[in-house]
Amino acid sequence: MALSEWTLIFQNEAENLLHGDSWDLEFDSSIVPEQPQYGWQQYIRNTSARFECTECPRGWPSNRVMVVFHMRLMDGKGIVKVRRFRQNCKNCIAAPMVDPSIPPENIIILMRNLVKKIRIKCYYEKLDQGHHNHHKMDVKSPHEPEHCEGCINGVCTRD
Repeated sequence: MALSEWTLIFQNEAENLLHGDSWDLEFDSSIVPEQPQYGWQQYIRNTSARFECTECPRGWPSNRVMVVFHMRLMDGKGIVKVRRFRQNCKNCIAAPMVDPSIPPENIIILMRNLVKKIRIKCYYEKLDQGHHNHHKMDVKSPHEPEHCEGCINGVCTRD
């Protein structure tokens, strides 16, 4: 989904929950996990998505798609930077990493969890630490760490 769709879902989930402050969402592939800039908070979640190779017709589902959020609130203005970790095709030599296609229902769950984390980390609300679980896909083959940007960067979840 395009950034505009993510933003719309984020705004819908955040409505009336973020103390009247304005918040923007942007994709940023330069985010370094576990190294938010000074004054920023981090939130990492796993979700499910599909990938489509740009070199061949192959597509594949994955239940190990990492999404990293860096967020900051300053003077009534909040910003959330989002990095969706990519994967590449195991069949193509030197295949480029491709962005995940996360289904709308999982984006809604990501945004619901993100808003809750913003309320805890930026507004210091005392909320439970639980989260909503994403909808898993039917995956027939094992996760392949050498083709996963999350694994390569050390943030991918392990069973």
